Amino acid sequence: MLDVKFLEAEIRDQYFIDDNNRPWIIGFSGGKDSTMLLQIVWNAIKYFPPEIRQMRQIFVVCNNTLVENPKILDYTNKVLKSIEKAAVEQDMPLKVQRTIPKLEDTFWLNLIGRGYPAPNNIFRWCTERLKISPTTKFILETVNENGEAILLLGTREEESSNRAKNMRKHERIGQRLRKHVLPNTYVFAPLKDVTTNEVWQYLLQVPSPWGASNRDLVTLYRNATGGDCPLVIDTTTPSCGQSRFGCWVCTVVNKDKSMTALIDNGEEWMLPLLEIRDLLAISRDSDYYRDTRRRDGTEKSGVLGPYRPWFRAKILEEVLKAQKAIQEEEPETSLISYQELVAIQILWYRDSIFDFRVSDTYNNIFNSNAMKPDKLDEQKQKENEILKEVCSENANDIPLINELLSLQKSKILLRKKRGLSDDLEQSLEQFLKKQL
Repeated sequence: MLDVKFLEAEIRDQYFIDDNNRPWIIGFSGGKDSTMLLQIVWNAIKYFPPEIRQMRQIFVVCNNTLVENPKILDYTNKVLKSIEKAAVEQDMPLKVQRTIPKLEDTFWLNLIGRGYPAPNNIFRWCTERLKISPTTKFILETVNENGEAILLLGTREEESSNRAKNMRKHERIGQRLRKHVLPNTYVFAPLKDVTTNEVWQYLLQVPSPWGASNRDLVTLYRNATGGDCPLVIDTTTPSCGQSRFGCWVCTVVNKDKSMTALIDNGEEWMLPLLEIRDLLAISRDSDYYRDTRRRDGTEKSGVLGPYRPWFRAKILEEVLKAQKAIQEEEPETSLISYQELVAIQILWYRDSIFDFRVSDTYNNIFNSNAMKPDKLDEQKQKENEILKEVCSENANDIPLINELLSLQKSKILLRKKRGLSDDLEQSLEQFLKKQL
């Protein structure tokens, strides 16, 4: 049986036991476990005098992969705003910290720009870039500034046997904290022995101290018949499973049950997202959608390379169409940012993709001239026109020349000319092989 008073007493005791006032970092996803964790911490310390409360900084860290399920993201953003407002009004030492992936690490920049295939269990390139790195960066910055930090997680042993095994592996008898893989970082998991039923029981009986409605959370879970994604901070933390909320583009699972259930329960505007997700799933292992050459130019039997240029352009088109359709119902929803669009075009040039232009696709779909070609875009178009004129009798040579020019420019941009001659020779050899 859940003993809330005992949990709160444990948290208060840990709050005072440190004499170096190490900051606390609470991993918050907006789901049931992290909501319960934050409520218990809040309620445990809210009765302290203000000067005692302020002895330790508490960060509420929420990571946005930029491809989160829009329904869940909207709910989480509203909750975070309530937390920020209530923390000020109640003089709580809490600060909300939102983390996002770097531009070069975003999902669309890698999939549409570089042609990375949709993730699977073997090649799950997304977790490190979208989840682990952004949060790890903040944790390390906090540790560097304060010497040490304590990471509070809502992980529970009941959730999975693997998680229970991992938690016990790092547990120390008679100690609340366990060492984290990051330097000078410790983990405190107050809810490790709490059951799922006890979590729901607590949330339905104990009102949110920041004024949110836990019944809204219950309704969200009921409509999606699933759960939330944990704050992912290392490779031992499992990513989204079959019944978890997560990235709407996730192809690691066979079927996105939560998004399907939300659509079945009245969120029909999300249907275009499910269609794109399913298209990515079927494209992942097909040489119709993927090149037979890898990004380094080599070919190996049974090993596929990046997505073909036409399919990258197709996915971009479908994402922008979905964004336009969804914004008619949800004006604030954005599936891909302007910065990503610009960066994708640059990556296409580096991959010698000149038959498709991001600005043309965007303007055609939105029936406007809102996206202007940048100087690099205009320069490449002029170069292409000159090449077509010069190579009018040898049109097959245009892709080769474009590729060689792109190799040279990439090396200049990277200020690293070493290996340029080898890359040029390799491209020429591959071109000649195709002509034989």
